[in-house]
Amino acid sequence: MAISEGLAMDGGAMFDGGDYASNTVTAVAQAQTISADEIALYDRQIRLWGVKAQEKLRTAHVLIITMKALANEIAKNLVLAGVGAVTVVDHELVTEEDLCSQFLVAEDDVGMNRAEAAKSRLQKLNPRVQLHTNTTDIRTQPSSFFSPFDIIIATHLDLHTLIGINASARASNRAFYAAEAHGFYGYMFSDLIRHEYVIERERSNVATKVGHQETPTRSIIDVSTKREANNKTVIELVTKQELYTPLMLAHTAPLPKELVGSRRRAKQISPLLSCFKALWDWQQRPHSFRLLPAVSDFIDVQSFTRIAVEAHKELGLPPETLTSQFLGNFLQNLGSELSPATAFLGGQLAQDVINVLGQREQPVQNFLCFDGLESKGVVYALHPRKEGEEE
Repeated sequence: MAISEGLAMDGGAMFDGGDYASNTVTAVAQAQTISADEIALYDRQIRLWGVKAQEKLRTAHVLIITMKALANEIAKNLVLAGVGAVTVVDHELVTEEDLCSQFLVAEDDVGMNRAEAAKSRLQKLNPRVQLHTNTTDIRTQPSSFFSPFDIIIATHLDLHTLIGINASARASNRAFYAAEAHGFYGYMFSDLIRHEYVIERERSNVATKVGHQETPTRSIIDVSTKREANNKTVIELVTKQELYTPLMLAHTAPLPKELVGSRRRAKQISPLLSCFKALWDWQQRPHSFRLLPAVSDFIDVQSFTRIAVEAHKELGLPPETLTSQFLGNFLQNLGSELSPATAFLGGQLAQDVINVLGQREQPVQNFLCFDGLESKGVVYALHPRKEGEEE
């Protein structure tokens, strides 16, 4: 499955295992709180992102909201990676439908609270991780509820609730993710507010300039170097900063001019983006008494189609790319869960969380659309244009 980006993304540095042993010894000496047992347990991933990143991971507390199939995958990946603590919030009960795609619940759990039912199987994946559950409706929680967490991941919630949680996360300076999966389709959104991370790469002949603005949201704020043990290769450590937009502004933001300014590039943009924006708009309409339009209801289909066409037009996309067949497929997938799609999307989100906590690699900026039928995930940067900037 391919992941591409609407705007260019930096490539990660390749891992060189030659100096792993010596680097690990040094890092362990600096990170006194991580044990030798943990070094052995997480050996493979430490080889990828280092002891310091693992130390940051093991002290992090992640909040996951709504324990459906997508959250199952996110929680599984974070627990196996060795995150310090996970709190799961879900007030719903396990249903027979949940058994079709969720591997953390079983037939005996039907009728139990979803968070409580998933806890024991999740704990077995990694007994070192602290697991907590909360069975209240997240919509009843005050803004202060979110401040103890390092990362907040909200899945399968309506736009109004997501915007409120995002605002609470920002008030506490906490990273926020929103995600949803419907059959073959899904999305993830990230608001990291202001995030710094380090890219390691072999130094080139062209000097890297501090202060260089790579994109409207990404700038280089520091550059340093180190020499590998062979004393020949010089590695450049480039610290970058990404600025993010809250969901309240991002959900109505236009696509970058670089994409819609070219008809050829605009035709390559998936109509899935328009459909998800339309779904958010649907949830805000006064007539909407349910979160998802029913494919069996002619009025729902007609209304959603009209909203999707409007969203597609507002994004500046060619009308012929939003076909009736695609709209039909999207509507038929709403409300369903498919394990292959949730596995991919949940894996992507969990990996981004790990990168963010370790402050390594380029994070998602800021909206990823996943189309399982095309086996493709595309990242779009959705930010409001600055005052005076051309539409």
